[in-house]
Amino acid sequence: MPHFPPLILGSRNRKKSREIAELLEPHGLTAQSIADFPDVAEVVEDGATFLDNAAKKAAEPARQLARWVIGEDSGLMVDALRGAPGVYSARYSGEGATDDSNNRKLQTELAGLTIEQRTAAYICTIALADPTGAIRLTAEGRCRGLIITEARGENGFGYDPYFLIREYHCTFGELSARVKHQISHRARAFGVFIPQLVKLFAGTNR
Repeated sequence: MPHFPPLILGSRNRKKSREIAELLEPHGLTAQSIADFPDVAEVVEDGATFLDNAAKKAAEPARQLARWVIGEDSGLMVDALRGAPGVYSARYSGEGATDDSNNRKLQTELAGLTIEQRTAAYICTIALADPTGAIRLTAEGRCRGLIITEARGENGFGYDPYFLIREYHCTFGELSARVKHQISHRARAFGVFIPQLVKLFAGTNR
């Protein structure tokens, strides 16, 4: 298997970092969370789009560490809420937001809507910065589903226990990691991203 430079994941969310590391591992790619580098400044996620934030989360730590960094931004876009919570998914319920408080607010906003009116999509956008902070690759993945009224399952994080995949009759909170790694927005984004990454690294190693 080819030797690739180690990667840093520009996320302090341990669950998300573990999920990404599991997607990279079969391809011989290793990744370490930015949380292991406490001296690296927090990135202010003030971008207007997922790509804006992903690029910031890649470029700023890359310049500080002089390392290859993957920035990832993802969130939920609910059709009935005109795309909200969108880039504010992690902080939807305001300062000090938690998964529980975000989900409570989402349910309040969707109160009275039928299940067929609760369509939504999870979005994942990825950006790769080289050690100078230049963005070298980007990718996006989407997964559509429905927002149900009662949490189901203990897996995942964020809105996962409420995000139902019609074809599986299960929420992301109920699906196994094996299945989720095949169909999720993050899996689809990395399915596009990883072949490009391997090709890029193969070229830089020549």
